Amino acid sequence: MKILVTGADGFIGSHLTEKLVEDGHQVRAFAYYNSFNSWGWLDTLPKDKLNEIEIFAGDVRDPNGVRKAVAGMDEVFHLAALIAIPYSYHSPDSYVDTNIKGTLNVLQAVRDHGTQRVLVTSTSEVYGTAQYVPIDEKHPFQGQSPYSATKIGADRIAESFYRSFELPVTIVRPFNTYGPRQSARAVIPTIITQLLSGMTEIKLGTLTPTRDFTFVKDTVEGFLAIAKFNETIGEEINIASQQEISIGELAQEMIRQINPEARIVCDEVRLRPEKSEVKRLLGSNEKIKRLTGWEPRYTLSQGLEETIAWIRENLGRYKVDLYNL
Repeated sequence: MKILVTGADGFIGSHLTEKLVEDGHQVRAFAYYNSFNSWGWLDTLPKDKLNEIEIFAGDVRDPNGVRKAVAGMDEVFHLAALIAIPYSYHSPDSYVDTNIKGTLNVLQAVRDHGTQRVLVTSTSEVYGTAQYVPIDEKHPFQGQSPYSATKIGADRIAESFYRSFELPVTIVRPFNTYGPRQSARAVIPTIITQLLSGMTEIKLGTLTPTRDFTFVKDTVEGFLAIAKFNETIGEEINIASQQEISIGELAQEMIRQINPEARIVCDEVRLRPEKSEVKRLLGSNEKIKRLTGWEPRYTLSQGLEETIAWIRENLGRYKVDLYNL
């Protein structure tokens, strides 16, 4: 099939693009235009794979470029987004423009071109702190950060296009994905990079919140499974491990694996506003299992081992001494 991946230069997007190429699809990778001509994580792919990908440099905020990128495609996986929660506190306008208007541009283009399917990427952050667990797709939404609020908005725009125009939309909602190529804006690379750089005081924010972590290869398989079934059209579907761990326990596991002498210290700069911090996320994966048969293959221990090994080989890509918004 001819498939467009927006956000292909990012963490999950690059893994998805790579897997689609391996599966024999013709992939157009929508990468964020910049004067450095950087294609993000796609630049790290083997040359033989990269040569099979059609790179489209653009900006999802530009409806004309998006319309051109969607032309001739059978399916669209829309992953492009601004994702960092702390950065959304002081630059919310850019999140509205990218996450809401960018998604609208993709949906309009898919509608104009009669594309067979579009998968819109959501986030578990739309649920806010769990009101019950495991969190299924009927859980209420709560915008606890400008980031999560814009993703709620994007999801509802996507739903409206399905209901108003019968657009073949599926809202895919990954919980906390981790793995190779993830930036240090996320907690797992933050901990690993500090440990591998030799730091013995690991700077973190709040340790008590729990998260449901899914290894990136499992997340990608979830996307692909959802795309295979017509029964998933018009649905919102979690990709979750249905297991939770606190940030403190997670950090101790990585300390155990890398440097048992290290200890955790609280860095007040990393603390989020009390009402904004999501206290608990534990996702239900019953719906994706029922509709597609997908199940996670990686345990947290296996995924962390692979992630640590990759970061060890790529530590120079990280600015370990800085707090990455």
